[in-house]
Amino acid sequence: MTTTSPTDVRPDPPHSPDPADASLTDASLTEFGYPQELHRSLGRYASFAAGFSFISVLTTVFQFFAFGYAFGGPVFFWAWPVVLAGQLMVAACFAELAARYPISGAIYQWSSRLSTPAFGWFAGWIMVIGQIVVVAAAALALQMVLPAIWPGFQLIGTDPAPTSPDGAANAALLGVVLLALTTLVNVVDNRVMSVINRVGVTAEIIGAVLIVVLLLTHSERTPTITIHTEGAAQNGLLGALLVGSFTAAYVMIGFDSAGEMSEETHHPRRTAPRTILTALGAAGLLGGLIVLGGLLAAPSLTDGRLATDGLSYVLTSSLGDGVGKLLLADVVVAIAVATLAIQTSACRMLFSMARDGQLPFSSRLARVNPRTGMPSAPAIVVGTLAAALLLLNFASPDAFLAIGTTCIVMLYLAYAMVTGPLLVRRLRGRFSSAGRDETGAPLFSLGRWGIPVNALALLYGLLMTVNLAWPRAAVYDPAGGHWYFQWFTVLFLTVTVGAGFTWRLLRAQRGHSTQKTAAVETLPEPTR
Repeated sequence: MTTTSPTDVRPDPPHSPDPADASLTDASLTEFGYPQELHRSLGRYASFAAGFSFISVLTTVFQFFAFGYAFGGPVFFWAWPVVLAGQLMVAACFAELAARYPISGAIYQWSSRLSTPAFGWFAGWIMVIGQIVVVAAAALALQMVLPAIWPGFQLIGTDPAPTSPDGAANAALLGVVLLALTTLVNVVDNRVMSVINRVGVTAEIIGAVLIVVLLLTHSERTPTITIHTEGAAQNGLLGALLVGSFTAAYVMIGFDSAGEMSEETHHPRRTAPRTILTALGAAGLLGGLIVLGGLLAAPSLTDGRLATDGLSYVLTSSLGDGVGKLLLADVVVAIAVATLAIQTSACRMLFSMARDGQLPFSSRLARVNPRTGMPSAPAIVVGTLAAALLLLNFASPDAFLAIGTTCIVMLYLAYAMVTGPLLVRRLRGRFSSAGRDETGAPLFSLGRWGIPVNALALLYGLLMTVNLAWPRAAVYDPAGGHWYFQWFTVLFLTVTVGAGFTWRLLRAQRGHSTQKTAAVETLPEPTR
């Protein structure tokens, strides 16, 4: 298969068509040098579902609400609108790129074409490793809800709290079972995956709206509670907001998945930009209301349960076991669909990089089953590596938080590796807002707001990356004695980048050796 790799040429080479002058058909891959191998079967709602299910507001809010409240108290709510505003600016930049580069492996492809081949490769490498960690983190969320529905789901020990040894081990076991199922779906057929995704997202949206309505109608206090700083006193208001922002930061990632699925979406230049923004906007609004509703409806803000059991405790205590457990069952569906969607997104990133010959075992990873339209090998790789990460939970319950925060940092850094080069392009006047989508309408563009929005998006992303990765002992190693968990994010990122440098160096050396051998073999025979 012959393709034009973004890492083999300078971005936007002279002989390549300007993406702004794209064909008005879905068959737009040819201008980038790729054949259509993935099945193009996703409509607008399926594209929206890809982004929304990766964000999965129910999964992530239920998973990290207790953490945010434990460190910030009620005031941690105000980190939510700040993170939403920052991520909307990032999403607006991504929407522009999705309209111009409708290709799988979005972060890798965008960064490669905006900057240099090597820089784009590292953006893709960091992103795909981060996605694998996100898959593991999402699968761990089952522990927050299944034992609350039925104690029989606590298969290991008796303490279901994810921060306890029993809860951490059980979370890993439940997560491995879920990963086995999502891997199977990611191998079967993209139409099956799409149906599950759409049904799951619909159920999640309905469930989220019901939770918001029921929590707000069972309020025990007024919204003014969100300006109370009692729970934040031990950390200081600023410290509480910085750590409390972890919850919102973890929720509002993955909206780029709508762009990730562009090669399988009808009219991607028109569809993907809109679904990127609507997925983030809908999730941000629903998530903020759920956090607010949980604070208002909690039976008590001082008994300690809100900081350990989180929203599961609020639902079952305030709404009764029957309604509460029914809504928790909907959360289980959301977790399963989120894990599936995140794994699918990681598979497309692996496939895109392998198709360009940029990964070990590229020929195998880039193979698409012509019957199912699915790259099976990436699904198995992602599922296996995510399951291996879950084994850390058996070592210590602190791994739960380490895995969660590490995946956020990886994705935030990869996002900045796109918004940074994009800003440089804008400042040099090399980013065009011209062009038409498949319907003949102008491509999505920020116009004159491009530079200020892009600059704020980059600044926000870099600041949040530092905030999330900062090795706070009180956050990452509260019990003490596990320095490697305190520094886990920094160490993991260092190993990831180091492994990438090592592989590229070895690959370059092999290529140089092959060239020398070929040169020797073509030398003329000596004269006898």
